[in-house]
Amino acid sequence: MSDPAASSLKPKRSLPYILTAPATLLFATMVLVPLLLTALLAFNSYDDSVGIKSTYDLHNYLAIFGDDYYLRIFWRTFWIAGLTTLICVIVGAPEAYVLSRMSRKWRAFFLIVILAPLLVSVVVRAFGWSMLLSADGLINHGLQALGMAPVKMLYTSGAIVVALVHVMLPFMVIPVWTALQRLDPTVEHAALSLNASQATVLRRILLPQVAPGVLSGSLIVFGLSASAFAIPGLLGGRRLKMVATTVYDEFLGSLNWPLGASIAIVLLVANLIIMMTYNRILERRYSKTLG
Repeated sequence: MSDPAASSLKPKRSLPYILTAPATLLFATMVLVPLLLTALLAFNSYDDSVGIKSTYDLHNYLAIFGDDYYLRIFWRTFWIAGLTTLICVIVGAPEAYVLSRMSRKWRAFFLIVILAPLLVSVVVRAFGWSMLLSADGLINHGLQALGMAPVKMLYTSGAIVVALVHVMLPFMVIPVWTALQRLDPTVEHAALSLNASQATVLRRILLPQVAPGVLSGSLIVFGLSASAFAIPGLLGGRRLKMVATTVYDEFLGSLNWPLGASIAIVLLVANLIIMMTYNRILERRYSKTLG
């Protein structure tokens, strides 16, 4: 005879899989299937007279890693993404700390200020920065009014970094601020009452609590910055290319879809390796700090 209790547990055990099945199917259809098709396309070859040829080889990957042109683009992309992430940490972490110490009324107001740029399209913000940084823009007009020579800012790496920091800063502030919300203020007050210096409180109490927020924010900022398209395309111009704009050119300019797919896959894999390595290093340091 079958056990009634065991049979009643089976629907309960399968209920989570049933409830998550629609979301899993949607994720597979919208993300995994296109990614798989892109990975397969990357192994095809391309001919100007024929188009895409169904020959599976590593020709595109060899062309990427054997050409200094593509290697320079990848290097430029990753150092711009890394610099953007570093600036967001330096600016966003103190900003989140100040935000966590505000009263509710002022905190709500400044949260709206921080999140307000996310309500504006990235393209609109990029056009705004292009108007500010152009040779005939507001900043150069101000420099000329002060008797200074105009400075070339548009179509430079600095312009891309400034615009990316403006776009990515909320993705750093919010995770750090959320991590600080879990910190009990009485712990900090107790440490100060025991004659601990402010530097000791920062190093032994605040930093371990902030580390998870900084880690998650850094991963988000770096990943989004390395794959950004609108800002490098509008503020970097045709000469200062990043990986996303190169993929766009290969797909819609040269019509070399296999090469564009290969560049996109290399960017994805490199992003995963960098982010997983960064995550592992910070987790080890975080665990040592807690220990």
